[in-house]
Amino acid sequence: LAAAVSQTLAGRSDLPKLRAQILIYPGLQALDFNLPSYQQNRGVPLLFRERAAFYMLQYLNGNASNLEEVLEGSHIPIDIKLNYRKWVSPDNIPEKFKVRGYKPHVLLDCTTEVYETMKRFCEPNLCPLLAEDALIQQLPETFMLTCEYDVLRDDGLLYKKRLEDNDVRVTWYHLEDGFHGIINSFNNDWFSFSSGKRGLDNIMNFLKSL
Repeated sequence: LAAAVSQTLAGRSDLPKLRAQILIYPGLQALDFNLPSYQQNRGVPLLFRERAAFYMLQYLNGNASNLEEVLEGSHIPIDIKLNYRKWVSPDNIPEKFKVRGYKPHVLLDCTTEVYETMKRFCEPNLCPLLAEDALIQQLPETFMLTCEYDVLRDDGLLYKKRLEDNDVRVTWYHLEDGFHGIINSFNNDWFSFSSGKRGLDNIMNFLKSL
């Protein structure tokens, strides 16, 4: 869905051709599928929590044989999770995003065998939230769209914090009534949401302001 929107924007002759990041309800880590947004929105269409983990595994290994381990958090060793906790942690999520419910998740260890198949999840090219500060600091100005009813909401919130902590300029728009994929659903005759148009309008306004 995000790719389709990006292609549409790229074809707009009235928008400037300048370098910037545009992140639309982004998935940026595979370390923790028990962040508040994953718990709150686990059964919200169009992207269920289990399906998000399934897609990540399919991309990594071409199969989802370790889905249960990923969902329960036993796919990455505790010491590695603790090392990245400064960046991927519910403690970095503003409290207002936890009011719909959140239960802290107990850290679980994993077997060497499972980690051997999962360790690429710790590579920054797959999980940008795990990139070192020196790399983050080189990133361009960024527009980020998040949706309240999206399992990936907290990935976006955590990345926004990382960018801002490293002096990368961020324009952030949050759709309080949005869900994953909503900006593709504002002009369909049978499936239309006005908030999707608000999201797309904000993306175009950002591009025009560059």
